[in-house]
Amino acid sequence: MTAKAHILPLRVYYEDTDAAGVVYHANYLRFMERGRAEFLRELGHDLTALRAGSGINWAVKRLAIEYIAPGRLDDALLVVTTVEALRGASVDLRQQVKRGDTMLTDSTLTLVCMNEAGRPVRLPSDARRALGERTTADRDDVTPD
Repeated sequence: MTAKAHILPLRVYYEDTDAAGVVYHANYLRFMERGRAEFLRELGHDLTALRAGSGINWAVKRLAIEYIAPGRLDDALLVVTTVEALRGASVDLRQQVKRGDTMLTDSTLTLVCMNEAGRPVRLPSDARRALGERTTADRDDVTPD
């Protein structure tokens, strides 16, 4: 993890691609989900522990994704996750999937904290503090160190 960004390296496997060896578009969502889960885990907010301890789940409220270039079989990719804004019950993230210096996808999404009844609840104070330390206001491309 860099000061502001979390970086998850991953490899494109055969199961991630279509018949032409190109990453199937929906699989980028899976890659980004892994990036978010690992980001939260590194901040001390394992999803299973959060649900067991406080009954809180994270839910994607909004997602916008731009597909820029194709990923291909055996590519080494990076999922870069940054925090853009915090609100009472939600956090805005930016996630990019890159192959070296080439951006493959660029997305923004809003995650909401939900209770067991499916209603929004305030971000836990420790999660808010940890996410706040990673908040970035700029929209420049994130480059791993």
